[in-house]
Amino acid sequence: MSDLPPSGATEPAASGPPADPAAPPSPAAEPAPGPPGTTGGATPGSGASGADPWAGHTGPVPVVPDQPGYDSPQPGAPNPAGQPASGALPGWSAPGDVPPGHTPQGWNAPGTPPHGWNAPGTPPQGWNAPPGTPPHGWNVPPGTPPQGWAGPAYPGYPMPGAAYPVPGAAYPVAAGPGTYAGWFPGIDPQDPLVNPPHAGIGPWFARCTAALRRGWRQLLPIVLLTQVVPAAVIGVLTLVFSPEGELATAPDGAPVLPAGFWGQMFAFYGVLLSAGLIFGLLQAAGWAAGTWVVARQAAGEPTGLGAAFRYGLRRALGLWGWTLLVSLLVMIGSCFCLLPGLYAAFALALFGPVYLFERREPIGRAWRMFHSRFGMVLGRVALVMAVLFAATVLDAVVGGISGALFGVEPMTSVGTAVGAVALAVFGALLAAPAYLAQQVGLVVTYAEQRAQEGPVNAARLAAELG
Repeated sequence: MSDLPPSGATEPAASGPPADPAAPPSPAAEPAPGPPGTTGGATPGSGASGADPWAGHTGPVPVVPDQPGYDSPQPGAPNPAGQPASGALPGWSAPGDVPPGHTPQGWNAPGTPPHGWNAPGTPPQGWNAPPGTPPHGWNVPPGTPPQGWAGPAYPGYPMPGAAYPVPGAAYPVAAGPGTYAGWFPGIDPQDPLVNPPHAGIGPWFARCTAALRRGWRQLLPIVLLTQVVPAAVIGVLTLVFSPEGELATAPDGAPVLPAGFWGQMFAFYGVLLSAGLIFGLLQAAGWAAGTWVVARQAAGEPTGLGAAFRYGLRRALGLWGWTLLVSLLVMIGSCFCLLPGLYAAFALALFGPVYLFERREPIGRAWRMFHSRFGMVLGRVALVMAVLFAATVLDAVVGGISGALFGVEPMTSVGTAVGAVALAVFGALLAAPAYLAQQVGLVVTYAEQRAQEGPVNAARLAAELG
């Protein structure tokens, strides 16, 4: 007989008790997992078709997604050996696969920032910046995401509670390496001479006082020699050449001038004009020397009185000529009315620094600077003029005291002459702080206006002086 089974024969059924349909299948019966991205077992159409478990069911039939890689067990079905369903992401645990009290792998608790992130308002690890200071290397203006971010991670960036940007900061928040919001690249907010754009009057005043602290040892001798001494000499000349005599009254009541009044008057104004022209050249040398000291000290370069005076004398003639022209314009404006003359004095106040630093059209440049940023320049120059006005008032008070003590003709006797001359010199000395404020204030104001036009710093300004 043949050992082969007869055709059409079927395999005998296994002996033993019948299988429990609710029991999980044995591991051997598990289909071999397929390649990634495919189902791990046989499709519903493979193999013999069994009985329909929903035959005769009249209710809604559960819908099982027919997606590639979706073969997770039905609700209530067992998960053999705790294996994740095929199609799950590596390193993630499905809900229900983690014992109670444990956090699934790759999941964070609600309200906990992801790993490597810091909570809002908390500086990164290893940073010890004071509150209100942006971290080093972060240069973002308000509302701008950091470099490399596609958009804000939280609504209303920066995050609530963040320590930056600082509300009401004196300086704008940096927008990137070497740039600042609304500024030109290369502007240093810590420059000792150049007040950055939009910094305000406070930093401008701080730079003026810092320049005085740095250079008062050189600036004070320059001011005393080139400003105070000429003012004292002119004051003494005023006492000596002032017209003598008093007005008399004619029998008909008309005023009568004293004898020789017009000769004395012409002599008086001639002497003052000559002294003003001569001492104007010395004063121009002093302004140039003081500007040289302020700029070079801000740039960290060495300064000395001898070098400062040599520079001042070299530039004195040109500055003196422009000073005469500006004084003439102010005088012409004052002849029409006091207001036009005052306006010309304010609008042309920066002609000296413009000439020393740029050497071109000082009147036109000063006029354009004043009108381009009218409020800013007007405020700075007004502070300088206020100091000069205070010095003028003090000098007038000293002159009134001198007239009350020594009379209107103090040079008629030695005692009264000495007293009047001493008070004249004292009044000139009282104006020294005003000269210092004028010297420093105008240079810092000019540097601030240059920063409004483009990148500039103290080193560049010092180099432009030559």
